[in-house]
Amino acid sequence: MTVLLLGGIAEARALAARLSAEGVDVLTCLAGAVTHTAAPSGRVRVGGFGGVDGLARYLHDERIDLVVDATHPFAARITQNAAQACTLTGTPLLRLSRPGWSTHPDAGSWHWVESLAQAKQVAEALGQRVFLSIGRQQLDEFADWTDRAVLVRMVEPPERLPQGWTLILARGPFTVPDERTLLRDHAIEVLVTKDSGGAATAAKLGAATLEGVPVVIVRRPPDPPGVPVVPSVPEALAWVLSRR
Repeated sequence: MTVLLLGGIAEARALAARLSAEGVDVLTCLAGAVTHTAAPSGRVRVGGFGGVDGLARYLHDERIDLVVDATHPFAARITQNAAQACTLTGTPLLRLSRPGWSTHPDAGSWHWVESLAQAKQVAEALGQRVFLSIGRQQLDEFADWTDRAVLVRMVEPPERLPQGWTLILARGPFTVPDERTLLRDHAIEVLVTKDSGGAATAAKLGAATLEGVPVVIVRRPPDPPGVPVVPSVPEALAWVLSRR
């Protein structure tokens, strides 16, 4: 059995290791080259497929038996493409999506929005010193924030950064005490983030509450209808092994 694992979150690496240990032929597809960390277990493919039709052809040509979509919760395009391609080819598909932060004890006090555009509008009314924690792919949405102090943190540097912004390169997990220090050192007045979920970067949320910093958080896009979803690696592993 060959499993195509669409990677993007830390759980994808863990699942690849578990599948390989079970003797499953797992092929992990990554959007970009792996840096700073070892490659996932099993085979690795880097790059896109060329849309729904390209992915459907790949599933057929490579004789893929199962697909597990473990991409980032906000990688909506590849998630939709995977659902459509698997429907076209009759390939079983599972979505591995770690729980978001909607059940966090402080979630009721956050400013929940539907898009980055709304997040920007709300944040502008809350403060001039912003911790912008949204990754590096969509920074351009905030590029005209040259009238305020903006702190960004990511694993790899972006291609460009607006003048006057402060960049920190770091990889989680982070602790609440460290995040409180970060907020204090930069006199942060508002945190803007996305509902990515996971424990590695959740500490900033608790730190924001303790420091009295408002949180603006973008809701996740919905998963495709009809696709089974599990929240953990053991459940994804069980789903695959049940079909061997």
